[in-house]
Amino acid sequence: MSGRRVVVLLSGTGRSLANMIARRDSGHFDVEFAGVISSRAGVRGLVVADKAGIPVATVPRKGFADTESFSAALAEAIDAHRPDLVVMAGFLSHFRLPPALLGRVLNIHPSLLPLFGGKGYYGHHVHEAVLAAGVRVSGCTVHFVDDQYDHGPAILQLPCPVLPDDDADRLAARVFARECEALPRAVSWVLEGRARYRDGRTEYASDLDAADFR
Repeated sequence: MSGRRVVVLLSGTGRSLANMIARRDSGHFDVEFAGVISSRAGVRGLVVADKAGIPVATVPRKGFADTESFSAALAEAIDAHRPDLVVMAGFLSHFRLPPALLGRVLNIHPSLLPLFGGKGYYGHHVHEAVLAAGVRVSGCTVHFVDDQYDHGPAILQLPCPVLPDDDADRLAARVFARECEALPRAVSWVLEGRARYRDGRTEYASDLDAADFR
């Protein structure tokens, strides 16, 4: 795979970015972070990227009248980095993908989609909804992005229990631990050609087995 170029999109703290950087630095994640783009100015994720020597940019959603103009500006900023893959890691703005990026953009979501996904379901809103529903299993999903919120075919889902004494903070921490495993794994699969988008579905290489999905 060797140094495939990845652009990360974020809107907040950059915890998932920090996890991916740490895995890269430990030799367990072979990517080149070509750039980090935020939809909000002044967020901690930009500091995380800058400290790691990754080029940063901001395309502020509030600076655009509609989704179309924002998406066009974001696509231009992405294209400037010539990425092999784009990873949404806590990116909260709707991005209408140009056709050239279909199958090349991944998102991580803190639930087992299609449950608890869609507009308004992010961060603690997700975990509070899980607790209110009384379900006993949650987790995370990495999926290919299409033009709908938290939609597109799943690549990898990793579950975790919802415990009787959980609050949103405890559940969020348990889900995030699974996200830290799932996102680098799914990114690597796509960059290695072991998972790919095809006709609205995810196709997998024959060498992946049940253990890879746990």
